Amino acid sequence: MLGDFITRTLLMLLGYAYPAFECYKTVEKNKVEIEELRFWCQYWIIVAMLSVTERIADIFISWLPMYGEMKLAFIIYLWYPKTKGTGYVYEVLLRPVVAKHETGIDRKLMELKARAWDLVAFYWQHCANFGQTTFVQMLQFLAAQSFRVSSRGSSQKEEKEEEEEEEEEEEGSQDSSSQRRSKPTRESSKKRPPATPTTTTINRNISQPSNPKHVQVQAEDGHPDSKAVEDGDSASQLHAARLRLRRSNPRPD
Repeated sequence: MLGDFITRTLLMLLGYAYPAFECYKTVEKNKVEIEELRFWCQYWIIVAMLSVTERIADIFISWLPMYGEMKLAFIIYLWYPKTKGTGYVYEVLLRPVVAKHETGIDRKLMELKARAWDLVAFYWQHCANFGQTTFVQMLQFLAAQSFRVSSRGSSQKEEKEEEEEEEEEEEGSQDSSSQRRSKPTRESSKKRPPATPTTTTINRNISQPSNPKHVQVQAEDGHPDSKAVEDGDSASQLHAARLRLRRSNPRPD
């Protein structure tokens, strides 16, 4: 594990960092040497081809012992001043293969570009439609949530109002029932006549010299008889007249 980490670190430094710095110095010279610039261009072409192919080759041959060390040695072989294997690899291995299939590679690249643009346009349209539908769904969801909240608030208000109305109706019914109960008692107290004796007895003693009379007048159903009252008044007047007559004519002793 440690050896693999050291190997990868050395590949980054010796395969990319140091050649990039040397290429920078070559480009920044006052008099650019074409051969030296050509050398570094060939080097970066080979490194790019290796980076593409090693993604697939690592699956099949990475189990070989000293695989990382062999890649590091090959990278150093390419740019080392005494070997300069870049020229040999480029002129013998890479250039003949690429020159042979250059037209086919160009045609494939053009087709890939056209397909890539079509694919980008398709996915762009699809993403735009998806984003539009998602945006509309989000708006609908937010509108539904706000409607639910408002409907809940209105339903709660309606329930409260209904409860208040029911309470008011109950209070009104209780008040009306209490008024109904108290009203008959008041009416009965108003309509009830004053207590009168069921039997009114009027005893009047009429003292007469020969035959005293006892007059009794009895009322029926709590109401005195008017005829009996008149008879009683006339008898009392007669008795008073007789008393006056006696006083005016005293008896002789």
